[in-house]
Formats: sequence, C-alpha cells, structure tokens
Amino acid sequence: MARFKYRMQNILKLKQKLEDQSKMAYANQRRKLTIEEEKEQKLKDEKNRYEEEGARLRSEKLNVREIMENIRGVKTMGILVEEQHKAVEREEEKLEKRRRELEKVMKERKAQEKLRERAFRRFIQEENAAEGKVIDELTSYTYGNKRKETEHEG
Repeated sequence: MARFKYRMQNILKLKQKLEDQSKMAYANQRRKLTIEEEKEQKLKDEKNRYEEEGARLRSEKLNVREIMENIRGVKTMGILVEEQHKAVEREEEKLEKRRRELEKVMKERKAQEKLRERAFRRFIQEENAAEGKVIDELTSYTYGNKRKETEHEG
C-alpha cells in the first residue's frame, strides 16, 4: 500500500504552531489580568481598612487631625481603586482580544485538519479502487489461465 502524504502538511503545522503561540499569549494575558485584579482587591481592602479606622476615630475621643488624615486616605484610596479598576478593564479587553485571536487560529487549524482528513479519505478510496483493480486483473488472469489449461487437456 502506498504511503499517505498530505501536500499541505506544512500549512497544518504552521496553523498548529500559530495556535500554540496564541494559547501562550492568551495565558500570559490571563496572568496579567489576574495580577491586576489582585492589585485592585488589595487596594479595596486597604480602603476598607481606612474606612474602618475612620469609623473608629469618630467613635472615640475626637482628634480632628487624625480624622482629616483618614478622610484624605479614604479619598486617595478611592482614586487608586478607581484607577486600578480601569487598569483591570483594560487588561480584560486585551484578554478578550487574545481570546478572539485564539478562537480564529483554532478554527483555521481545524479547517486544515478537516482538509487533511478529506484528503486521507480520498487517498484510501483511491488505494481501495487500485487494489480492487489489481484483484480483478489477477482474478481475470487466473480464470483465463484455468480456461486455457482445460481447453488444452480436452
């Protein structure tokens, strides 16, 4: 039996390589997003700590300086949290872009794999047809020789 050789195998390999690269880029972007989300959570926790401290300061003996510092701290943390939230949104957009790119290259690779599969099925059909033809020829040859032998005997 002949050996199957897909003539666009190099394209399939390229598509697989592009998919692998896209998966890596997606994973890296996912890591960046996670880091930004963790930063945001830390800032929110810090802001909450400032707010709790502010509540404690207001419930004790009033110290205006500490209360003012706390209010500034809460405002600053609010600004930082908002900025970090925007950074998280930017990273989410980048991640979504990477996801779409990954989806596109995966579709392209799958299309190439389907083409390869069709080519292989066609190859198998051609091989089966060729094999059938050889068998038919052998059968005809064998049958023809047996007829000649019986004619010579008689």
